[in-house]
Amino acid sequence: MFQVISGRSGPAARLLAPRGAVLVEAVRGRKSRTDPVAKSKQGRIKVPPPIDPVEMVVLKERYSEYMLIMRALRLEFKEEVLRKKYEEETGSLVAEKVRQEAQEHSALMAWNNQENLRLLKLRILRIQEETEEAERKKQEAAIEREREQQEFIREKEKEILQLQEDVKNFITLDNLDQRIEEALDNPKNYNFAIDKEGRVVHQTMLQ
Repeated sequence: MFQVISGRSGPAARLLAPRGAVLVEAVRGRKSRTDPVAKSKQGRIKVPPPIDPVEMVVLKERYSEYMLIMRALRLEFKEEVLRKKYEEETGSLVAEKVRQEAQEHSALMAWNNQENLRLLKLRILRIQEETEEAERKKQEAAIEREREQQEFIREKEKEILQLQEDVKNFITLDNLDQRIEEALDNPKNYNFAIDKEGRVVHQTMLQ
């Protein structure tokens, strides 16, 4: 027969057991598929625990962030491993390539700075020309407005002088009789005729 020892008294039993005895330790394993349901669990219905919607949304967001972070870390580690492997395989070629890329980058940056300086000078010159052109147009517009204003003033002065001259010939109560006598003494005929040759004939005297 085999002697069975429990888990708690295992070391002491091994020391006290006779030399030829076979010790078998009792191990509690999983039930097989053919074993019946335990009496304490008969009739039990498994109901999943309730899920909080807010907690579910938060967990999904955190899980998405976690997956993104882990994917980025994996890619970063993979890139680092591949880079180290490539550097180990190529050796000095990588250093030479990096040095050439650094020199090319420095040359391109110097050319870029020179080009930016050239464009800055052209931009400043263009802005100055535009400012001068705008100032010139502004002065020309002011001169043109002044000229138009002076021309308007001269026209109005002429109108005023002409009106002052016309006032002298106005018919008033004081010279009404005199104007009537002058009109009777100097009759005017505004009728005219056109002959066959297209000439205009005025008749100045009434018949």
